Amino acid sequence: MAKQNLQTVALPEIIDLDSIDGIRDQLIDALEEGPVAVQAGAVERVSTNALLLLISAAETARRHHFEFTIEAPSAAMGAAIERLGLSAQFSGMMKQ
Repeated sequence: MAKQNLQTVALPEIIDLDSIDGIRDQLIDALEEGPVAVQAGAVERVSTNALLLLISAAETARRHHFEFTIEAPSAAMGAAIERLGLSAQFSGMMKQ
């Protein structure tokens, strides 16, 4: 796969079971095109499943040799990552 232009996926304020399917579909489409930047500044509440989805998407990007970043994560998202003990999994992809 050749690298293409950076794809951007903006996360909504609330990422729960009602919104996760749409986010997954956006990430799949973006990862087919190239490197992905996830805009996470608006996130106010995030489910555990959504965080696991982001980890999975980052792994898919790595396998395809694409960069995957989470840009400007909100304080709420950072707190959820910390509370769940997922800081190590997110450390390489978080960009302030």
